[in-house]
Parts: sequence; C-alpha cells; structure tokens
Amino acid sequence: MGKINRFPHCSHWGAYTILVQDGQIVGVEPLPQDPAPSRIIGSVKEWANPERRVLQPMVRQGWLEKRQGSDRRGRGQERLVPVSWDEATTLVADEIRRVSGSFGNASIFAGSYGWTSCGRFHHAPSLLKRMMNLAGGFTGHVDTYSIAAGPVILRHTLGDEKACGGQSNTLDTIATHTDTLVVFGALSPRTAQNEAGGIGVHSLETYLRQIAARGTKVILVSPLRDDLPDWLDAEWWPIRPNTDTALMLGLAGEIVKAGRQDDDFLTRCTSGSDMLLGYLRGQTDGAVKDAAWAAAITGLDRDRIAALARRLVDTRSMLTVSWSLQRAHHGEQPFWAALGLAAVSGQIGLPGGGVGYGYASLGGVGAPINLGKSPYISQLPKAIDSFIPVARISDMLLNPGGTYTYEGETRSYPDTRLVYWAGGNPYHHHQDLNRLSEAWTKPETIIVQDPMFTATAQRADIILPASTSIERNDIAGNKRSDLILAMHKAIEPLGQSRSDFDIFNAIATKLGVGHAFNEGRDEMGWLRHMYEISRNDAQTRLDFAMPTFDDFWQTGFAACPTLAEHTYLADFREHPQDHALATESGKIVLGSETLSRLNYADCQAHPAWIEPAEWLGKARDVSEMHLISHQPEGRLHSQLEAGASSLAMKRNGREQARIHPQDAAALGLNDGATIRLWNDRGACLATALVTDGVCRGVVVLPTGAWFTPTGNSGLDISGNPNVLTLDIGTSQFGQGCSAHTCLVRIEAYVGDAGDAMQTYQDNLATLVAV
Repeated sequence: MGKINRFPHCSHWGAYTILVQDGQIVGVEPLPQDPAPSRIIGSVKEWANPERRVLQPMVRQGWLEKRQGSDRRGRGQERLVPVSWDEATTLVADEIRRVSGSFGNASIFAGSYGWTSCGRFHHAPSLLKRMMNLAGGFTGHVDTYSIAAGPVILRHTLGDEKACGGQSNTLDTIATHTDTLVVFGALSPRTAQNEAGGIGVHSLETYLRQIAARGTKVILVSPLRDDLPDWLDAEWWPIRPNTDTALMLGLAGEIVKAGRQDDDFLTRCTSGSDMLLGYLRGQTDGAVKDAAWAAAITGLDRDRIAALARRLVDTRSMLTVSWSLQRAHHGEQPFWAALGLAAVSGQIGLPGGGVGYGYASLGGVGAPINLGKSPYISQLPKAIDSFIPVARISDMLLNPGGTYTYEGETRSYPDTRLVYWAGGNPYHHHQDLNRLSEAWTKPETIIVQDPMFTATAQRADIILPASTSIERNDIAGNKRSDLILAMHKAIEPLGQSRSDFDIFNAIATKLGVGHAFNEGRDEMGWLRHMYEISRNDAQTRLDFAMPTFDDFWQTGFAACPTLAEHTYLADFREHPQDHALATESGKIVLGSETLSRLNYADCQAHPAWIEPAEWLGKARDVSEMHLISHQPEGRLHSQLEAGASSLAMKRNGREQARIHPQDAAALGLNDGATIRLWNDRGACLATALVTDGVCRGVVVLPTGAWFTPTGNSGLDISGNPNVLTLDIGTSQFGQGCSAHTCLVRIEAYVGDAGDAMQTYQDNLATLVAV
C-alpha cells in the first residue's frame, strides 16, 4: 500500500481535504475551522465511480447519419456511437458555424445553467458563453431557477437585488438586536450547507444558537415544521402554501387599522405608500386587509395574527423571507409585501430590524460580507442582445417567434436550431418535464457537455465527457464567502474525460478564436492570474494583505476582507436624500408608477394578494394536495444522487414523500408504502413517509431524483417532482419559475414499482452498447 496523499478541495457544500491512496479516494476530511460541515462531502468519491460517468465522446446514431435531418424523437432512444475527441470537437465547431451562418447566432441557445462545479475557472456555463461571445454570440438567460421573480421586483422597488444576494442585515446584528424574528419559509441548515461558489465556514447554526440564547421570540411561518431546527423552540405557524403574501398584508393592515404605521418613515423613505395603504384599507376592492381577512386565506389563527401585528411595532422586529416563496405563481408579491410590512412598521434601517431575503437559502447569506473581488473567468462582452428568462426554455423551443414580456419590455423568442448545454441538467430543475420532452424534439442539434450521464445527456445528439472538479485544478470563492479556496486535482480523469477548459479551448481553436479564448494561459496560468486579480484588488482598494499565490496554493485557502455587523439601508434611513436608491423615485417603491402604466393583472402597482393558479383554496376535494418540492438534505439538486448521503434519505430505492398522518389515513396509506403522485401533467412514484411535521393538505417531495420514466405511460419511478410541477411564469413582469404552485393527487400504487437506480442503469447500458 502506498502512502496517503492529501489534496485540499472545495465543492458547493463546503471545503475539505481528499485523502488518496494508490489513486483511490480513501477518505474526506472537512476544513478544520468549519463548525458545521456538511455530510455531503463524504459522497464526493461517487464522482470517481464510472457507472454513471460519460467516459468517451459519443454521438446519437441517427444524427451522425442524417445530421439536422434526423428523427429528433430518437433522442434518448437511439444508440450512442463512440467517436474520437477530434471528430467530436469538429462536429461541434461545424454545427456552430452552420447554424450561425444560416440562421444567425440568436438561433444558438447557449444559456446553459447548472451547478456542476463551484470552481470559478472550470465553470462550464461561463466558459461556454466566453467561447460563444467570441464566435458571434448566442441566446442566453437571465436570473436563475433558484431566484428570479424576487430580484426582478427588488430591482424595481429597492433599486438593486442586494437584499436578496447576501447584503441585507448580517446575521450577527439579528442575533444581537432582534427581539421578534418572523421567518417566512425557512432558516434551515439543510439549505445553508450549499453555496454557489463554494463555502469555507458554515455559520448559520452558530448565529441561530446565539438567537436562541438571547431569548428572541421566533415565529416560523411554513408548511414544514423542520424548516427551523427544533432546538430553536420557535412558534410554528403551519400556513397554507402560497399564501404568505396574504399574511404579510394582513399584518400590515392590522397595523394600519390601529393607526400605528410609521408615517414619518413612509413619507421620508418611500414612494407610492398611499396606493398600498388604500389597498390595505379596502379602498380599492372593498376588502379590508386585516387579521380576519388573512386568517381566512392562510388557515392561521386570527388572534395570533393580530397579536403579532402589535408585536412587530412594539419590539425590534426582523422579517426573513426564503427564496422559495418567490418560486410560485405571483412570486414577486411575497418579496414586495414583506418590504411593505417592514416599511409600515418602520423597522427598515434599524440594527436587527427590517427585512432580508434568502437567509439560509444559501450558506453565505447573512454571513459577513466579502468586500473583495471574487475570482472568476470572464464571459467577455455580449456579442448580441438575445436572452430569455431562465425558466422559459420550453416556451422558447415550442414557440419560435412568439413574444414574451420581462420587466415591462416585450421581446421575441428566437428560432432555436442548436442547443449547447454544459454542466447542467434541465431534466432535473425545469418544470413539467413531459412538456420539456416535447420541446426537446424541436432543435436540430443538441450538444451536452457533462461528467455524468444525466437524463439530459442521454437525450443529446453529441455528448462531450467533462471531468469532475476532483480531476483538475481550480479555485473556489464568491461574494458570500470569507475565504478563497484551492481545489487541487486529486485523481486522474476517468476514461477519456477532459476538463471543461480543454474542451472549449479545442472547439474555440477550430472556430478560429482559440488565442482570444485562452489568452496564452494554461490551467495553472489562469488560476494564478485570477487569484492575483483578487489579491491586488484587496491590497490596493482595501489595504488588505492576502498571501502570494504559491503560499495560498500550498495552504489551501486565503482569507478575504469582510464586513460584519452590517445594517441594511441604515444610511438611507437617516438621510434618504443623500443616499437615493436607483428606483423610479429614489425611494423604496410601495406603489409603482411603472407598474401602474403597464397595468398587469398578475403584477399590480402595489403589493397585492392574487390567487395562484393552483392552491388549496382551489382544490377540488380533500384528496387534492399541495406539492412542495424543496432542496434535499443529502445532496445538492441532482448531484451525487447515488452517493451515500443521498441514498440514506431514500427508502425502497426511491424518494420519500412526507404526508400528514390524517391525510395518510384518509387516503388509506401506510408509512413506507409505495405511492403514486399524479396530475394532468404527469405521474411519479415515491415512498410514503407519514409525519406530523407537515401541515394538512401538503405533501413534500424533494427535488433531484434522476428522471426515470418507464413504459408508455411515462410514469417516473424515481420520485422526480418536476414531472408534476407547473411550467408558467410567475408574472408578466418577473417570469420566474412557479414550481411551488402545484396540486397533485395521491394513491397507493399497486403493481411492480421497479428499482429506479437499476432501471436507469439498464437504460443507459442499452444506449451505450456497442
């Protein structure tokens, strides 16, 4: 046996050291200074398992024979033919030239979206866009599946999206000053274990324990009791899903009805407050927004709502709003209504007061703010102005030339002929996967670049095998992390896989833009260059000394300059005229002239309760339940779905669906039973988990199971909730995804359920058989 070698590394769920002996991963150790490391790090050795990896370039047989004239419904069905790297990259370069020359670059959708690596250099979507900007441009995307409607409305009402990107009140101020903390959605370590560009220290639990020790009154407004740790001893308000806006407006209305609104703050610091106050008083629709009104919609107790309204004014109060709330029909409204409630109560700009968004939605939100410049690879200037809202991919493919609106502008969908998807899996994160499957037949060519044989890769025409982060060198870091982290290569690439940079560099060279793409640097040259930009910025702008690259690379991490004890909008509150916001009025917008002119029924000129397309208030009977599809505990999205921490959360080989005991009894379901969830969009199987930790009428099925449809019915046997979710925009203004607006029916499943993982592997073996 050889000696054990140690390699510092980082993933979306934290920093760690990989232990390698004789080329095999034998252990993983968390970063010593991390007080709450994620257990997902123990699953990274699954990346070295060849069973689900793409090991060589492959091309769908029908496409190889007929190119754009092939039967596109053969995707995912026809045999995949191995080809050399030279042939594969030539095919890709030729397709980019063909489509751009014949149809224009807008017909190439390279808006690839995904979390394949936290590394800032081998970041597949960024490298793809860099290459395509050099090759004439592409259609991209704006916003993310995680958060879209929220930033859109905040850019309009606060002037930017900093409040939902980690620059609202830091959690240390909440732990020190907040007397009443109302959590809309969650403050859960389950989601805080992840961060987009990697994370060194998981600090949420530390702050929550400080909040608990101080005796802060904490109220959890969520259909799920475990959206806060049980030791926090929070008061649980099991609200009906998608009705948080009604509760926020009812609380604000109670304050206004009592004449306790902060008129001074509203006058000095907001615009359009008369619109909101008139709506709360019922002057626009005859319905007074108060505790009784909110109770009827939310299913919560009227007296408790009224008491909380008084407490929000009497004490230093803070509202936290999860990103999940805006992933629903009219998802702009809870973000805007929370802003309105915090303004009416006069708490904005006070230490430990006001409103913030996204705490625990990612691990770095609420931590000390990184003031430095994070490392990144430039995508270069956009060559053309063509984009779609991120969640409108099926709409784009199904409606070429059709129109859509976004932030008040009307635009057109391109005629998409080529899709290039790198490092992502829309067959995990998109809604209504059966609709996506139909849309997927429209482009002439689909290229997928990924380490794993995802459902998306299986449905490609050209598949390029990328290495995982543990098979190459990289750097992690982002604006919500206080560390830049070294990611050392730990093992050799599996099969013929190559790094994302090497793949794109080869294609860029064949497109004649290789030198502009690589700028004469190799992998380590780029890492040194990116780090030095961050280091020099910290020194010259902030007088903060960071170690040299060589010292950083050997140590494995470098501290960044940070700001703690930050109170959002404190300066604006004191002197709004000197710290004007980038809004239509320079103030916080509670009534919008822009939205008044647009006159959208689904995004009005002030925060409003608007019934979603599907919710329990519209359920046809008690057997129709509201589906919540949230982030799982044992993996990130669909990554490492076959890893140990993910498998520990499954039962009978499939995802578990949580359901209340009374609902289970009414439906004749036992704990551990195989159940079928279905609606008009699709159906999937899951294992019932009966628990009183969810409210009545709600079923919870986490995202990320690898899409495994079987038979003519298309029944997904793995438990992927996105065969059920609704694929509509949040509104004409924001166009975010509406995944959490979804009604389903449930029944016991009778018959052979099949083994999801084995079926997936069997299907894959059929495709790659030579």
